[in-house]
Amino acid sequence: MDLHKVVELLDANDANLAGSTFVNVNLAGARFDDVNMSGWFVKNVNFSGLAMECANFSGARITRADLVGASLSECRLDGMRIDGILVTDMLAAYRAAHEAN
Repeated sequence: MDLHKVVELLDANDANLAGSTFVNVNLAGARFDDVNMSGWFVKNVNFSGLAMECANFSGARITRADLVGASLSECRLDGMRIDGILVTDMLAAYRAAHEAN
């Protein structure tokens, strides 16, 4: 199905849209629940105001991203790296430095 220059509300339920392409598309306010996005690629996307809950990012790579004001809480961080440094090591060093004070 090709949708070009349309304004349309789509309700996809129990659907397979694998391999679909979205270019210059406004998905503001869209909801995704119980969706398989494994292997997806995102470029030039505005995620401001994004809220994610119970998501699996194992093996994800994020480059050249603006993470100003971003926060993570209640997340598994095993093996997660920032600029090659294990986040768990950074947190351990931070906690050790602040426990000593």
